[in-house]
Amino acid sequence: MKIILIMPFLLFIAGVQASEPLELVTVQFREVTETYSGEGLVEATRQSTVSAQISGRVKEIHFDVGDHVKKGQVILRIDEREAKEALAGSQAQVRQAQANLQNAKSTYERSKQLFAEKFISQSALDKAEAEYKISLAQAAESESDAGQASIARGYTTVVAPYAGVVAARLVELGEMVMPGKQLMTGFDPGELRVVVSVPQYKLTEIGNKPEAMVEVPSLSRTIKAASSTVQPLADARTHSTLVRVYLPANETGIYPGMFVRVHFATGKSNKLVVPAKAVLHRSEVVAVYVVENDNVLKLRQIRVGEATPDGLVEVLSGLNAGVKIAMDPVKAGMLANDQN
Repeated sequence: MKIILIMPFLLFIAGVQASEPLELVTVQFREVTETYSGEGLVEATRQSTVSAQISGRVKEIHFDVGDHVKKGQVILRIDEREAKEALAGSQAQVRQAQANLQNAKSTYERSKQLFAEKFISQSALDKAEAEYKISLAQAAESESDAGQASIARGYTTVVAPYAGVVAARLVELGEMVMPGKQLMTGFDPGELRVVVSVPQYKLTEIGNKPEAMVEVPSLSRTIKAASSTVQPLADARTHSTLVRVYLPANETGIYPGMFVRVHFATGKSNKLVVPAKAVLHRSEVVAVYVVENDNVLKLRQIRVGEATPDGLVEVLSGLNAGVKIAMDPVKAGMLANDQN
């Protein structure tokens, strides 16, 4: 967007102290960016819910809603006594299976020697071999069970998968949880985006990599988008396409769920504009304070068009280029009353 500064002037009204100058601007035609606006909600690019993977009672909760968590930090612990006992039992089964395997292997080795010396039959050798293979499989199975029990014990300590902010805590201290029970929801505040639905007929105007400004009405802020991506899929029912607008990294004051407006650049044109904050809105009256030739402030009603993302508003009627208006309509109104 081409930015053209509005040169300010200071007006001193007779009878008013010099410490109360009134800032003025000259109404001019300016090159402004044509936009298409859509509404959307802020969402986190990375957001996830951590769930329990074993059963047990929650014995520690280290973070709550709004807390910042570093990657790998322990967010809560589940009582590990049951998992610990299960691991001990699995390890005992491994030792038993290893002993059985060693015994079956020795028996099989002796049977092969006896068979070679023709002291036992082929069937006896086959039986010893089968028992050895069964013991071998049982030992492998017991080791696998012990490995799973060891992993399950590790699930008693729940850690943050990435750095972020806790959005919701879904469990209480002392609560009994089962596998699949949701524990906490978090998001990465450094990576946020807005998803906007854009009609098909507007896609050619905004382009494949549209430039966009994100307006946050609740904060009276406008943020230039870091990037935008048009999804290659249209909704057959609404004939619209979703556009993902990514905000700059670590944008302060913005969080998921906030309502925003996204202004996509579609072209440029010359328009007669004034600063939006210079326009006075009273019920159905839209006006500005104009400085006439004798330095008298007069309230003049105007008709305005669309606002631009950079704080300007188009004037459709009521003003001509070159006219000076007050930047602060409230102060101008007070000074106008003093003139009367």
